Amino acid sequence: MERGVQGVTPQSEDFSSWYNELVIKAQLADRGPVRGTMVIRPYGYRMWELLQGQLDRRIKDTGHQNAYFPLLIPESHLEREAEHVEGFSPELAVVTYAGGKELEERVIVRPTSETVIGEMMAKWVSSHRDLPLLLNQWANVVRWELRPRIFLRTTEFLWQEGHTAHADEADAMRETMLALGMYSEVAREIAAMPVVEGEKTPGERFAGAVRTFSIEGMMRDGRALQAGTSHYLGTNFARAFGIRYTSEAERLELCHTTSWGMSTRMIGGVIMAHGDDKGLVLPPRLAPYQVVIVPIGRGEQLDTALRAARDLAERLRAAGIRVHADQRQHLSPGFKFNDWELRGVPLRLELGPRDLASGTAVLVSRLGGGKEQISLAGAPDALAGLLDDFQSALLDRATRFRDERTRVVDDWDQFAEAVRVGWALALHCGQASCEADIKASTGATPRIVPLSGAPATGPCVRCGNPSSYGRRVIFGRAY
Repeated sequence: MERGVQGVTPQSEDFSSWYNELVIKAQLADRGPVRGTMVIRPYGYRMWELLQGQLDRRIKDTGHQNAYFPLLIPESHLEREAEHVEGFSPELAVVTYAGGKELEERVIVRPTSETVIGEMMAKWVSSHRDLPLLLNQWANVVRWELRPRIFLRTTEFLWQEGHTAHADEADAMRETMLALGMYSEVAREIAAMPVVEGEKTPGERFAGAVRTFSIEGMMRDGRALQAGTSHYLGTNFARAFGIRYTSEAERLELCHTTSWGMSTRMIGGVIMAHGDDKGLVLPPRLAPYQVVIVPIGRGEQLDTALRAARDLAERLRAAGIRVHADQRQHLSPGFKFNDWELRGVPLRLELGPRDLASGTAVLVSRLGGGKEQISLAGAPDALAGLLDDFQSALLDRATRFRDERTRVVDDWDQFAEAVRVGWALALHCGQASCEADIKASTGATPRIVPLSGAPATGPCVRCGNPSSYGRRVIFGRAY
């Protein structure tokens, strides 16, 4: 198989191999010693920190408070909500032996925290004055994956999980949609990922939820990625854990609860939504380094270029730009150019003797377009504008790609062709047996019923029975 310029399998040859190789070569993460675990390297963890910071600010700005809950959950807690435990049972990691002896009650390593947080909510809520209770935690969770892939599906991963309790369905639904909106904003504005918001079909709902909503993004192989989910849990968990409050009318009522989460899976989404055969293409708002300066020269000329690169880096840093001056003297400029292309840095500045003499640097964008001169004196302001342009261009490019690969279909042959390369917008009966048949035939599943979809009715694209949702459903193969 022909290799890409960075020694990475081209996307067109094998997208899966391209992804797996790139994650390692770009120093984002590595495989952990236990099957399915990952070690997030500093470059990849910085991306997570930047995403985390943006989302955490939005969470706090909307009145939520961060807390932390235990990693270990008694098995009896999980069993209180039958549908929940049934949905997660194949993925559970269970502790049976600790402290030198077998445990009297088995302990679950948290796959999610609805149960342990529900237990605490029952203690903390007694009156309508205690509501709404708006909690969030940043944590790790464990789900025993059969087919792990770094960032996308790992046995242990990092995430945030919001958990809230409300007096009634209307307030809980407002919260559910608020969280979905936060995720959509972060995906679009920070990750430059043009996601679609929608509701999951009953067969795709979170275990124990009444309604599940998600944002879906299209990757560069046409597959869908569920990039964030928000669940209205009704009174299911409140009933199981006794989360009740005394209303203004002095009646004892069940709370309505929600949960919502976004994880390190988003890093995988950024890789697959924007990368190319040269490597990563990072949106500036998530790039560990937005600008890299490569000094060029030999002997005294290199020393001069190194000093100039350090000075320029300080000026850019003072202007709020994340910048790195590559001072590795044992590597050639060409190697460095390829290395930073592989790692997806949005803008590169080349600084050699002729450039310094003219008071300029050579500017190269990771999106292409050739080389151009940029004034060193005006670099901070110019680069800030160029980074904003890069962010917008990346979102526009991803949006065009998604739209070009999304087709409205009305018959089965059109459907099968559409999901082979992207998404199909099709009418669907909503029956689980029909969904299973579609998946068995094409590998595609109903991703969401888009919230913004136009009204549409007619026969199901597969079985011909009447459609159930009053609009078309997005189908696609998914990660």
